[in-house]
Amino acid sequence: MLLSLEILTEQMRRLPGVGNKTALKYALSILEMDEMQAQAFVSAVESARRNIRRCDRCFNLSEGICCSVCEDASRSDAQICVVEDARAVMAMERVSGYKGRYHVLEGVISPMDGVGPDDLRICELLERVNAQLAAGECEVIVATNSTVEGETTAMYLTKLLKPLGAKVTRLAYGIPVGADLEYADEVTLGRAIEGRREI
Repeated sequence: MLLSLEILTEQMRRLPGVGNKTALKYALSILEMDEMQAQAFVSAVESARRNIRRCDRCFNLSEGICCSVCEDASRSDAQICVVEDARAVMAMERVSGYKGRYHVLEGVISPMDGVGPDDLRICELLERVNAQLAAGECEVIVATNSTVEGETTAMYLTKLLKPLGAKVTRLAYGIPVGADLEYADEVTLGRAIEGRREI
């Protein structure tokens, strides 16, 4: 393989979820772009790297000191939804039913990957919760993923937050809309039963 193509392919392979074949496909697609398209692509990457930063308050992605959610005065400070990363904020915002604030941990506790509590934005979360409790009540909605690491992080946060006097809740997980019960695994079905609500 040509050295330049090999280097470009290797850079594409660094993207999450991109294997060898897809990386080569992406690299070849870039090479097939005309000069203007290629320059626009490079410019978009450079602009994003230069202009996007972490919100000083919640650590969501932002183009300013604070993200649009933190700047929105209509949102409730009494609810803080704790998520793993900015992708989760984007997913929650698509629902458009949540009107509280967010706190992005920037990961989850994962001893296998060498990530402990000190590597996450937990201290900052505790400061925010304490400040909110001093001003009134506070509900922390733990919305980490339903993985071993996500569950471990949720339990760790609960142990820290409950003694402070914060109300700690967890997103309900269960059967997706349109799915048949016969295809649900035991864990998903169990969570659906636990997270049931009155109708």
